[in-house]
Amino acid sequence: MAATVTIPRLWDMKEKQEKIVAVTAYDFAFGQLADAAGIDMILVGDSLGMVVQGRSNTLPVTMDEMIYHTGMVARAARRALVVGDMPFMAYQAEPAEAIRNAGRFIKEGGAVAVKLEGGVSVSPMIQAISSAGIPVQAHIGLTPQSVHQMGGYRVQRDEERLVEDALQVEQAGAFSVVLEGIPTAIATKITQRLKIPTIGIGAGPACDGQILVLHDLLGLSQRHVPKFVKQYRQLAVEVRNGLGEYAEDVRAARFPAPEHCYD
Repeated sequence: MAATVTIPRLWDMKEKQEKIVAVTAYDFAFGQLADAAGIDMILVGDSLGMVVQGRSNTLPVTMDEMIYHTGMVARAARRALVVGDMPFMAYQAEPAEAIRNAGRFIKEGGAVAVKLEGGVSVSPMIQAISSAGIPVQAHIGLTPQSVHQMGGYRVQRDEERLVEDALQVEQAGAFSVVLEGIPTAIATKITQRLKIPTIGIGAGPACDGQILVLHDLLGLSQRHVPKFVKQYRQLAVEVRNGLGEYAEDVRAARFPAPEHCYD
């Protein structure tokens, strides 16, 4: 089995210009599959609110729900670095609360690190959590927890603000930063300026790594598929077909057949 991916390993990959491969997953079964496929990093994202729970955004997701799903993925991962996504209002109020909630991801969820959204405004929280010995991944650009403030899921184009956000989260102690919904040229500049790895999602090919939601890239999602997603399989079609054949066999008394029965 390949060596476990660590944070120093991610830094080394940036230095050597080796691309980091990340996915967002939410349970044990897909965590196992992602890990076996050689994925470097698995984010247990609060996007589970939309992908798993069927909500319209990520805002209602709770800490307990995030810990529950993070634990499932962490138990599956043998090689990949597991990051738990801090949900809305788990870190914004005050540093002490942010540290306690981040600690839960490590102690109860089995994660190696946590992720939180925001740039300059959350840098004090990043510094506080990092100072407590908990690795932090930052997330700037299109930040879904700010969907109401942004007026929807919109590409972020304010280069000056984005660069400042990136520099501030690095200075605060983030070990890497997700760049979401950012024009390629801006993401390229940020990647070149930072010492920590950038992980892109809708931010072009120059980022040090890429992340996609597993359900999106495998064609399992029934929701809108963003422009930045490449679908490598259409598993929803296969699942529907398989379930349909099962239903037909049961209704026609073809299943269970003798080979599926005990004497």
